[in-house]
Amino acid sequence: MKRSIQPKVICLLTLILAISASCDSSAPRPPKTVKTVAFITNTTSDFWKIARKGTEKADAELTDVTVAFKTTNTGTTEEQNRHILQSLDRDDADAIAISPIDSAGQKATINTAAKRVPVITHDSDAPDSDRALYLGADNRAAGRQAGELVKKALPQGGKIMVFVGRAEVQNARERFEGLKESLQGSKVEVIDLMTDDANPTHARENAYKTLKKYPDIAGMVGLWSYNGPAILQALRPEGALGKIKIVCFDDDRDTLAGIKEGAIFGTVAQQPFEYGYQTVQAAAKILRGDRSVIPESKTILIPTVVIQRNDVDEYSKKLNQLLGVTPG
Repeated sequence: MKRSIQPKVICLLTLILAISASCDSSAPRPPKTVKTVAFITNTTSDFWKIARKGTEKADAELTDVTVAFKTTNTGTTEEQNRHILQSLDRDDADAIAISPIDSAGQKATINTAAKRVPVITHDSDAPDSDRALYLGADNRAAGRQAGELVKKALPQGGKIMVFVGRAEVQNARERFEGLKESLQGSKVEVIDLMTDDANPTHARENAYKTLKKYPDIAGMVGLWSYNGPAILQALRPEGALGKIKIVCFDDDRDTLAGIKEGAIFGTVAQQPFEYGYQTVQAAAKILRGDRSVIPESKTILIPTVVIQRNDVDEYSKKLNQLLGVTPG
């Protein structure tokens, strides 16, 4: 009798253990039907409000993708890196789109993320990282455009100061290099490049200090979007608008208003709406397995636009249409 029962007992125990193991193990999660693209900024400027409108348009058009828009409030690499890790571990992001603050210093973090999901850089690149694609301006060429505006504003030459948030950011380096290339052989002298840690208040203070330290200053150039308005705020109460020629970047509302009144000579505008829209659209294709969107150069360039007084009204009209804004 014992011989006949023992095999049955063994079989029963085996069955119980198998059922128990099945209950204890987690069932595999089904594939996500809607993928998440984390879109990370480098500051809180109005530039990114326009980019956000672009991401929202793409989000509305795509049924299989949603956007998690993350603003870097402090302008630090620590906060950006935290956004990357939280997007992956907490938000279960399927792709990361980021404007790196320090492309060299963040290389390891970007590469770690790229092992798990596609990483797209926008606005500012990290070319030595494992990012899948860069989408944005040719910043060196944009710097040369700014240089041409400076030469046009100062045909007799003169001293200029250049301002930017952080000198180590890829787009800042390339714009400054392009600016200097354009000014070679001219009578324009670049005094220095002043940084403000992506703080508009510090940017205004830098412009004011420059005005006081260099009474013969002929021009000021702002390489980031908030620098133009910051220069305006510093010069206006000093009665220096129009006397000191201002050239800047992007299409902040105050910048466009300054161009219209003649206080700013001109700006080199990126197309942040397209950055947001095209980045999300590209990420969606990659997530579907369509990597044909990535060119051999791994770069998609969005042209920059030079805006001066004679075309600022038309540009502002188009911008309002993109943003769905009715002028007051």
